[in-house]
Amino acid sequence: MTNFLKGLSAFPITPADASGKVDTSGLKRLLAPLVAAKVDSLGLLGSTGSYPFLSRAERRRATDAALEETNGKVPVLVGIGALRTDEAIALAQDAKAAGAAAGLLAAVSYTPLTDAEVFEHFSAVAAASSLPICIYDNFATTHFRFSAELVGRIAHIPGVVAVKSTAPQPELVADHLTQLRERVPPGFSVGYAGDWNVTETLVAGGDAWYCVAAGLFPKACLAIVRAAQAGDAAEARRLDAAMAPLWTLFKEFSSLRVMYAAAEIKGISAAAPPRPILPLPVAAKARIAQVLQEMDLS
Repeated sequence: MTNFLKGLSAFPITPADASGKVDTSGLKRLLAPLVAAKVDSLGLLGSTGSYPFLSRAERRRATDAALEETNGKVPVLVGIGALRTDEAIALAQDAKAAGAAAGLLAAVSYTPLTDAEVFEHFSAVAAASSLPICIYDNFATTHFRFSAELVGRIAHIPGVVAVKSTAPQPELVADHLTQLRERVPPGFSVGYAGDWNVTETLVAGGDAWYCVAAGLFPKACLAIVRAAQAGDAAEARRLDAAMAPLWTLFKEFSSLRVMYAAAEIKGISAAAPPRPILPLPVAAKARIAQVLQEMDLS
């Protein structure tokens, strides 16, 4: 298994102005601490990175800036999701040309997609781009649900190397992981997102944490990953429990909104989320600032 498909993948926001022009300097300020913390990879232009709100040109500018900032020190996975297959192919080709390690491909749609359509979509993008592809399973945003059977079929497409799945409730983790492992090829990376449930997937043997919180707080998240990798489930769970106040905020306000507010509170980026998403109100930001201070995450 390729090393960047293991461990902690940090997913930062993508600061941009009201017209959708990416603030590349601001993006580099967000990425520099992640590189310094030695995260295992960066998830650029994921859902937290607001990829559907950005044009192809701006996504390429963001990718180029990220590759310049990381300078080969950290592999960069780039979101290549789009409504149209030809657009996703073009984005994958852009990511490949820029030097991305892999593409994060979601089943983005307006008209609900069938399993057959999603399979053909992945086949076309993988074949036309020669970019390693990670299945980006995020039902909360795309409203397409990947079954274990579909993940297994797509996993056998040449060039598809990983799945980023949404972590289920802790009591369902072992079965979910088993269902995927039984269907994907040997060495295929099975990783998870959904920060508040991911620790149990790591303890159970999941390969990677695709992590929103690590976009600003990489050290705390890395500590959980390293404990799980060392086989210290008790320590991983203890560290995860210490993050519970942040997980509560994520569930109440959404992780994206919290991360924009936290970046502003930390003085890293004053960018607002892309409209129609609105910044959190003052009272909510005050709660977030208090939690970060109490957790020593400020």
